[in-house]
Amino acid sequence: MLYWLYRHAGINLFQYITLRASVAFFLAFILTVWLMPKFIAWAKKRKASQPIYELAPSTHKCKNDTPTMGGLVFIGATLLATVLCTKLNNIYVVGAILTLVLFGLIGLKDDLSKIIGGKNGAGLKAKTKFLLQCTAAAITCMALFWCSELTTELYMPFYKKPLFDLYYLTLFFWAFVLVSSSNAVNLTDGLDGLATVPSIFSLLTLGIFVYVCGNAVFSGYLLLPKVVGVGEVLIVVTSLIGSLVGFLWYNCYPAQVFMGDSGSLSVGAFIGYSAIISKNEFLLILIGFVFVMETISVILQVGSFKTRKKRVFLMAPIHHHFEIKGWAENKIIVRFWIIALLSNLLALTALKIR
Repeated sequence: MLYWLYRHAGINLFQYITLRASVAFFLAFILTVWLMPKFIAWAKKRKASQPIYELAPSTHKCKNDTPTMGGLVFIGATLLATVLCTKLNNIYVVGAILTLVLFGLIGLKDDLSKIIGGKNGAGLKAKTKFLLQCTAAAITCMALFWCSELTTELYMPFYKKPLFDLYYLTLFFWAFVLVSSSNAVNLTDGLDGLATVPSIFSLLTLGIFVYVCGNAVFSGYLLLPKVVGVGEVLIVVTSLIGSLVGFLWYNCYPAQVFMGDSGSLSVGAFIGYSAIISKNEFLLILIGFVFVMETISVILQVGSFKTRKKRVFLMAPIHHHFEIKGWAENKIIVRFWIIALLSNLLALTALKIR
């Protein structure tokens, strides 16, 4: 709508991506802060809370009645701000919306399965969930591959030239990034605000890369791959950041609401999507270091137990390991936030060191 005002009403201010991104941030933030209390009240009335499983640390039992599916609110706010502030004929914006909606629907289905099932609600089966994620990723990746000018060349952090061209293998690589990123954020979402702040840091970093890659002058000066039209996605990024900041108001310790899979799966997938369109698939390891750390802890735990019948950690993901060791929950959360901040500051050096 704002871009329409520039095109048809002659309001030149709205031609600038940075201005529309700022408006989108505050719009999504205000919507989330306004709607979340209403959602929390509704969810409590409907008993829409995710059951705390027996294997969880004993300190989590007090969270049994905390409402979940907060992702419905902040993803909805993000989408509304996006529709109002972006050029909807931009293929990269369409891909971003597609990613948020498809993975959000998978998460919603998983959340509802857990809520309706009560104490025995385990959500979607792992194979079903993975298949749905692969299908959603395939749809998004094919849209990018066939309808955009996004190069299929593979870039490495801190190196200015592409290594080689993946051609059709790009589809599988992009899908892997989307699904992996989605599941990584989902695994991290186990403590109050633990996944929210690292997601904000990751999106801030990726938003800078997206904007620079879409700007002919900046991308040329910094020797980054130029992707025509991708800068418009900055507005989607700031919309999601704004809604996550609003969500954090209610999700910080002690949480009044959880994001649920409807939030974590879609946020994770969008982080992966932003890395793909800015050609930062490998830098994403550093950008989302906390998510990578959590995922690796689960892989090591499961692999070790299956092969050696021994555990590497007291409990996985790794944030539960520290809980059992006696660390206070808020101390774990803040320390993980610090790790996320430092890793993203390091990732930003890739803008200049190439």
